[in-house]
Amino acid sequence: MEATAFLKGIGLGGSLIVAIGSQNAYLLRQALKREFVLTCIAICIICDVVLIAVGVAGMGRLITEAPSLLFWIKIAGAGFLFWYGVRALRSAIYPSAINASDDNTAPDRKTVIAAMLAFSLLNPHVYLDTVVLLGSIGGQQPGNGRVYFAVGAMLASAIWFSALGLGARYLTPLFARPTAWRMLDGAIAIIMWSLAISLFL
Repeated sequence: MEATAFLKGIGLGGSLIVAIGSQNAYLLRQALKREFVLTCIAICIICDVVLIAVGVAGMGRLITEAPSLLFWIKIAGAGFLFWYGVRALRSAIYPSAINASDDNTAPDRKTVIAAMLAFSLLNPHVYLDTVVLLGSIGGQQPGNGRVYFAVGAMLASAIWFSALGLGARYLTPLFARPTAWRMLDGAIAIIMWSLAISLFL
């Protein structure tokens, strides 16, 4: 029973986390630029672990019963995603803004931490996936099954973010060309705006 719940947690958690979103896109960009990669990975994992834990513990039901709270989370998230989409588009248009070797454009650790936390916590899709969906399914597991389900989902998160952050370095030769950075930033802008719009559809 516990093994089944554990595998369910890994399977469902992995399927939700792997989907390309604002959090994954920002982590990928930082990994390609090799700027505070371990810090970003740690933030992604910690945020997911906490959200999954509170979801399985019963917070998912609370959020679904408070539609006004979810509405304001959507407003804040959509505004942030739209703003970052504009920044990504500017980086795609102006070559000087996407030169990974330009030390003048490298952000400091505080800026990266703030951005990574924003992508992890201001995106309502994160709450819908981790707290509401994983929380509701995990909370239905009998006995200790909810614990094993939560651990499985947390493990899937840790594996994915570590693989994405540490594996992106192998794509560095490809992104040594400005054209590749333009394409990545253009794709990120589209992803951010699509997510912002989808929050109200």
